[in-house]
Amino acid sequence: MKLKLDKPVIFFDLETTGIDTVHDRIVEISMVKVMPDGDEIIRTRRINPQMPIPAAATAVHGITDEDVKNEPTFAQIAKSLADFMSGCDLGGFNSNRFDLPLLVEEFLRAGIDVDFRSSRFVDVQNIFHKMEQRTLVAAYKLYCGKDLTDAHSAEADTLATYEVLQAQLDRYPELQNDMAFLSEFSKRAETADYAGKILYDEHRREIFGFGKHRGQSVAKIFADDPSYYTWMMSIDLPLYTKKVITEIMRRGKNNDNPKH
Repeated sequence: MKLKLDKPVIFFDLETTGIDTVHDRIVEISMVKVMPDGDEIIRTRRINPQMPIPAAATAVHGITDEDVKNEPTFAQIAKSLADFMSGCDLGGFNSNRFDLPLLVEEFLRAGIDVDFRSSRFVDVQNIFHKMEQRTLVAAYKLYCGKDLTDAHSAEADTLATYEVLQAQLDRYPELQNDMAFLSEFSKRAETADYAGKILYDEHRREIFGFGKHRGQSVAKIFADDPSYYTWMMSIDLPLYTKKVITEIMRRGKNNDNPKH
C-alpha cells in the first residue's frame, strides 16, 4: 500500500562506530526521501568519523577505517543534510531510540541546531514489535516474502524499512495510512528529549525519567536545587538533552504549567 503523505517523509538508517549515542559517530548514512506524489530520492554517503572504527562495528556493517579515510566529516556535510531533511517527517527501524538521537547529536556537534519538533517520527520497529515481536530481517521475510541478503548495509536497511512499512499497511487494516497516526502508534513513551531522560507527565510538564528525582518536575527541582542542573550539565548526557534542560532552567519555576 502506498503511503498517503501530506509532506515528504525521509526513511533513514545509520551505520556507526558503536551504539553509544553520546560518544559514537556515524560512518554511513542512507536516506530515502519519499515525496507526496510517490517520487523517491535516495542519498547514501559514507562519513569519516574522525575516530577509529572498532573491529566489532566493522564486523556488523563491513566498513573499515580505510573505507572512510578520504570521506567528508559529518560537519562538512551537515548543512546540506539539514537542508535536505528540512520540513520532512522521519521514519526508520529503531530510529526513535537510536538513529534519531545519534543524528541530532552529530548535528549539534557540527554547530547546527536542527529542529525536528514539527516532524512526525514513524518507528517501523515499534509497529513491528507491537504486531509481531521480531527483527528487521524477519520483518522483511514476513511482510515482503524476501530475504534481506545485504542486511547492515545502510541503503539496503533503509529501503527494506520503507518497503516493510508499506507491507504493514497492507497487512493490518487497523493501521491508518496517515503519518500522524503512524507516528503516534510507533511511539514508545513520549519524551521531551530524544534520549528519554526527560519525559512528560499527564499535564505535559517535563519530569525526570531517570536518577534520584525520577518522576519529579524538572523545573521545580532546578528551582529548589540549581546545583542539580549544574551537575547534569557536567555529566555525560546527550547534547540535545542538555539543550532541553537548559531551556527548562531558563524558563524557570514560575512557568511550570501545562503546555497548550
